[in-house]
Amino acid sequence: MAVALSRCLCRVLTRQAAPSSFLLGGHHHAVQSPWFAPAMTLKTSAPLRAEPKKKKKVDPRREQVIRDRLKKKLKKLEKVPPELIPIEDLIIPTKCLDETRERSAPRLPFEESEGRALLLKEWSRYKQEQHMAEVQAVELALDAQREALEELKLESEELYQAALKPDPLLFPFTHKGPTYTPPKTDYEAPDGKYNDITKVYTQ
Repeated sequence: MAVALSRCLCRVLTRQAAPSSFLLGGHHHAVQSPWFAPAMTLKTSAPLRAEPKKKKKVDPRREQVIRDRLKKKLKKLEKVPPELIPIEDLIIPTKCLDETRERSAPRLPFEESEGRALLLKEWSRYKQEQHMAEVQAVELALDAQREALEELKLESEELYQAALKPDPLLFPFTHKGPTYTPPKTDYEAPDGKYNDITKVYTQ
């Protein structure tokens, strides 16, 4: 049925367009019929099946809750003290903290271990006596110096003030190390090649 209708429509349209083309003669291309358009003028558009996006309803309470949470997080971060930059020179490497011995300690006989313990006790006793003697000698020297200064102050104030001044000639010692070659005054030591592995910390 649809095929028959389309054929009838084509016949009617061709009959209506025939006299117009006969009257116009060779200029029939100037006036185009709305029923018969060239194939180049036909244009198609892509089917638009998408619906327009619906705007989400913004809940002011929900936004306020989110803001309050962010404020709480910021307050917690402010309470945390800033991390100090570590000093790598004072950090002991982990390989040095390993106390496992590669070689086992030799087993000493009982007499040898007892002799070493007694020797260590005797050595510590000797060093303690030596330390106490040095402390006593220093205290005696300071007491003698204090008594001498007091007696000098009673005799002459000028000599007392002169005695309190430091003596630059007390240790007249100058030393210069030996050198294999004389130093070059205009020599600039090169830095050399090195890889900078300094860590950069950001707070």
